[in-house]
Amino acid sequence: MARPHHRKKHKEHLRQYQQSRGSFKREVKGKATNIFAITGSVVGLAIAYFATQGNLVWVIIGLLAGGGAGYLIGKRVDESGKK
Repeated sequence: MARPHHRKKHKEHLRQYQQSRGSFKREVKGKATNIFAITGSVVGLAIAYFATQGNLVWVIIGLLAGGGAGYLIGKRVDESGKK
């Protein structure tokens, strides 16, 4: 049967090792900026397409505006996640 009183000592050593190596912080795997920019582009494209009945100039403008807005929102989400 396992003896839990031995594990406590191991955990303390592990924490000290992780803090000395600087690997105690959690790493970010992905960025919200990319996801929000792509989603904003798709939404902007769809809104512009249906609002202008497929006028190419306005569809491109909607795509760029949606992507820019999504990028800015994603940047704010990333910055708030770091705090």
